[in-house]
Amino acid sequence: MDIPARLASELNLRAEHVANIISLIDDGNTIPFIARYRKELTGHCDDQVLREFEERLTYLRNLEKRKEEVRASIEGQGKWTEELETALNAAETLTEVEDIYRPYKQKKKTRASVAVERGLQPLADLLLAQEMDKEAFWAEAEKYADEEKGVPDAAAAVAGARDIVAEAVSDHAELRKKLRALAAKNGYLTARIAKKDLEMTRVFEMYDDFEEPVSEIPSHRILALNRGEKEGVLSVKVNLNHMLGLAVCQSFFLKSGGTLQEEMKAAVEDGYDRLIFPSIERETRSMLTEKADEQAIKMFEVNLRQLLLQPPVKDKVTLGLDPAYRTGCKIAVVDATGKVLATTVIYPTPPQNKTEEAKAVLKKLIDKYAVDVISIGNGTASKESEIFVADLIRELDRKVSYMVVNEAGASVYSASKLAAEEFPEFDVSLRSAVSIARRLQDPLAELIKIDPKSIGVGQYQHDMPKQQLDTALSGVLEDCVNSVGVDLNTASTSLLSYVAGLNAGVAKNIVEFREENGKFTDRKQLLKVSKLGPKAFEQCAGFLRIPGGEHILDNTAVHPESYEAAMKLLNTFGYREQDIADRKLGELPQKISAAGKAKVAESCGVGEPTLDDIVAELLKPGRDIRDTLPPPMLRTDVMDLSDLVPGMELTGTVRNVTDFGAFVDIGVHQDGLVHISELSDRFIKKPSEAVKVGDIVKVRVLGVDLKRKRISLTMKKAPKAAQKAK
Repeated sequence: MDIPARLASELNLRAEHVANIISLIDDGNTIPFIARYRKELTGHCDDQVLREFEERLTYLRNLEKRKEEVRASIEGQGKWTEELETALNAAETLTEVEDIYRPYKQKKKTRASVAVERGLQPLADLLLAQEMDKEAFWAEAEKYADEEKGVPDAAAAVAGARDIVAEAVSDHAELRKKLRALAAKNGYLTARIAKKDLEMTRVFEMYDDFEEPVSEIPSHRILALNRGEKEGVLSVKVNLNHMLGLAVCQSFFLKSGGTLQEEMKAAVEDGYDRLIFPSIERETRSMLTEKADEQAIKMFEVNLRQLLLQPPVKDKVTLGLDPAYRTGCKIAVVDATGKVLATTVIYPTPPQNKTEEAKAVLKKLIDKYAVDVISIGNGTASKESEIFVADLIRELDRKVSYMVVNEAGASVYSASKLAAEEFPEFDVSLRSAVSIARRLQDPLAELIKIDPKSIGVGQYQHDMPKQQLDTALSGVLEDCVNSVGVDLNTASTSLLSYVAGLNAGVAKNIVEFREENGKFTDRKQLLKVSKLGPKAFEQCAGFLRIPGGEHILDNTAVHPESYEAAMKLLNTFGYREQDIADRKLGELPQKISAAGKAKVAESCGVGEPTLDDIVAELLKPGRDIRDTLPPPMLRTDVMDLSDLVPGMELTGTVRNVTDFGAFVDIGVHQDGLVHISELSDRFIKKPSEAVKVGDIVKVRVLGVDLKRKRISLTMKKAPKAAQKAK
């Protein structure tokens, strides 16, 4: 297989770009580095395309390796043929390779292998040939009767021959491929309640007597059925019309006009019922689960990316409030950089209800530290805490707003070794309050400390294959950290460990170097850090920022390898380095255009894509890509679930996107669901086509179930009649 040609075709890339990407990956370059600083070599491939490329490259290389192993094994058995070589060369998946290898694979003891040991293979060959009439065949079978070999009579000999044929049916690669396709096209996934007395039974009631075509069933239902089966509530099967499946098998093995039809039909049906269909059913379930897992992981990736890249609430002194009842609400005030200024505990919620006392404590903190915004966790007692804060804000002389943030994972972080190292003097609950404050100030820097599976923006994430999910989510974390950039002098070990070219050990060494030697003033100082060599420096340097450093380019995404080119560009058009800081380069793009971009790039010794990136950084040094996104929605008042009525229009924040819709926070403590059918006036295949996590959206209430605390919302335009009535 020509792997580069295959990748070029599948990913619609030019051959030279494919060759370059393979070379860059094999040389140990990271995906963020390749995406950002080797655009000329990749044809502007972004990090997501490059990760898909790397994953596919690995798969195709493993496929070729497995083909070589299978060939060597079959050749070792002396059974290699030109037909096998043709079939193996044509195989495009690992499943097809394993189908080809199946007849030659060492098997555990089976009915067929026992029959072969008893010397019945020649009789099976006669049966497969279908050229002997029935009477002669049975007469031949008499010759194989041998009590010592466990074949008492002709009937036992024929039964053994059928077992061998049945296994041949099951091992037929082309038949398996056809049945697999048939099950995918014509099969049905069915389910029924297996145990009605389990605690979880009610959750899966909708799947009793369930049936849906394999070709149409959506991913989230596959995952739900798998969960129900895992809980012991559901019995799930793949059904395929028996006569249809059997007819396909017979078409491969029954010869037109052949003899021994009765014996062959019995053998083929046994092979289908006992061996091949159960295997095809398992493979179909596996295929569906794999597809559902892949879809769920992609959804998780998209949601996590949007969550991590939510705009920070910058330059605001923030009060974090971790709600609770009996143990009180934990409070932490942090300055604009996230440094903890004060902590305390208040008791405004039941059973203590010390509301006035709690207000007095917070008023003092707000005045003393000039608090700008209050960040409230959305866990237990969040509603009562939100009402308390809204009342408090009305009594303040200064302008303060609040936001309820998703505290998912805060408790996980608070109890972690990392949190203990960061805040050894605080107990677990106070660490949560700090985390809740900081995740409003800078979601990326704070959420990076938490296992993504605990952040709460996935579906069935705990059922996903761990390694596959961890690899995908680590890629998202890495891409987000490197696309935003990291302040070298304030970043935590957790944040630094996701910078291209670094790992946890080197990140820790950077922090220790910073603590021992003071702030970094020059990117080149990184080369003095233990275990951070030239290759790691090449990969990480462009993503690490030094605000106020000795060289202004150290606070941009311009890579040190391009500093000379950047200075040459400035000199070409009569600018000074100070003009970058003074923001006096507004006419630079026009000057480059007038001089000819290709000519300017050549004179600076870089490609046009790199020139474009340098110019963008020179125009806005220290820029944050998140600043271009809509800011978080801060509130000053509160609503209750009982305040909602159908037709009411509200503004909310998208908290999670799933295969079946989006959950929107509309400020009533309970997120409302916008079903996929209500997300847009146009047809959409998946919710992510219409919304993403963090979006500020206009919604209309369709219905409210107070008993079950469920809110149905729509983002569709209101009917004209309703608009007129309004």
